[in-house]
Amino acid sequence: MRIVDIIRAKRDGHALSGDAIDSFIRGITDGSWADYQASALLMAIVLRGMNAEETSLLTDAMVRSGRRVDLSSIPGIKVGKHSTGGVGDKVSIVLAPLAAACGVVVPKMSGRGLGHTGGTLDKLESIPGFRTALEFDEFIAILRDVGCCLIGQTRDIAPADKRLYALRDVTATIESIPLISASVMSKKLAEGSSAVVLDVKCGSGAFMKHHDDALALARSLVSIGEAHGVRTEAFITSMDTPLGTTVGNALEIGECIDTLKGQGSADLEGLIVRLATRMVQLAHPATEEAAAEAWVRAALGSGAALEKFRDMVVRQGGDPRVIDNPDLLAQARSRRHVEAAATGYVTRLDAEAVGRAAVMLGAGRDRVDAPIDVAAGVTMLKKPGDATKEGDVVLVLHYNDEHQLNDAIQLAESAIAIGPTPPPSPPVVVGWVHARGETSYV
Repeated sequence: MRIVDIIRAKRDGHALSGDAIDSFIRGITDGSWADYQASALLMAIVLRGMNAEETSLLTDAMVRSGRRVDLSSIPGIKVGKHSTGGVGDKVSIVLAPLAAACGVVVPKMSGRGLGHTGGTLDKLESIPGFRTALEFDEFIAILRDVGCCLIGQTRDIAPADKRLYALRDVTATIESIPLISASVMSKKLAEGSSAVVLDVKCGSGAFMKHHDDALALARSLVSIGEAHGVRTEAFITSMDTPLGTTVGNALEIGECIDTLKGQGSADLEGLIVRLATRMVQLAHPATEEAAAEAWVRAALGSGAALEKFRDMVVRQGGDPRVIDNPDLLAQARSRRHVEAAATGYVTRLDAEAVGRAAVMLGAGRDRVDAPIDVAAGVTMLKKPGDATKEGDVVLVLHYNDEHQLNDAIQLAESAIAIGPTPPPSPPVVVGWVHARGETSYV
């Protein structure tokens, strides 16, 4: 089957056969498809979509492009977690050791930043020495000994997805439910989890801007997981405002450490506790929700989760001194304040604009091979609902390179809205999709 015929078929709105999809994934894996050809098909998929059967076939092909991790030697139910990506989303870095402190084995395969959203790997690698490229044996050993391990895709795990992930970042082909579904679930199926909890972001800072789209993605992800015998649940969570108080790699690691010490922001800690509670229930099915939440909060308050994080950092080669002294993390040489233009209340802090500003400061990448400045980013001193006076500092921009500073300032200023009255406080969790039906929190 000729490559151009496959591209043309999808361009014209036809469903791709299993053979065509297999040809695409083989070509991505062995390099016989050029980047421009793969990019053309990706764009055709974004514009024309894929049906459920195509999405399932694509996921299967991506899983088969590598090998699946066998975690059967580790007792108990292994519960994976994945987020579709958001601004300031450092949840996994706190959630994995917190759940592990409650007896949950958490295998976590993470990715790098996509567009205006940060990547868990980039954040973890801002810890000096932290290794995210581990071989299977070491991954399994850390899971057995510590209970959690956060790594990048190995050469053998869904290698097709690794190449597609990088191409999508720089070809405006991120926002596609079939592509997101296949990318997420190919890794989750390959990493050896018995159950998966998904965090589907919804709002201005997410790839899914609208609730209906987020719900469709959540249903797609759950359907794929359940069809492959993996208990899968998806929470739909708000991403109109950046999560927590920081955006940027080293800045977010510092906030993660604060959160593990019981000093986290209410929105970040609340979401982490909710997800960890559900992970505990999946790993220990007889545990009621109230008991699971009490267990989670005890692990957070006692320092047990912090010590799990320390153990993981040490085993993955990171410098544990940053846990006791976050000032050892990279810090930008320069800062610029963004102030409130009026007196009143912050009514909006647009997540996408803040995320794009952080990328311009150096915290993200515009090209596959672009370096990241782990010290760059944004600190939020005020969030929606906070009172402010004209001239109060709302955002602090951290940077080393002034090249796009003025553009970043303009974006940051555009993110802030001030009004005479505080806005309503929306819930962080706005929906829950699982195999037995959908429960909405809205």
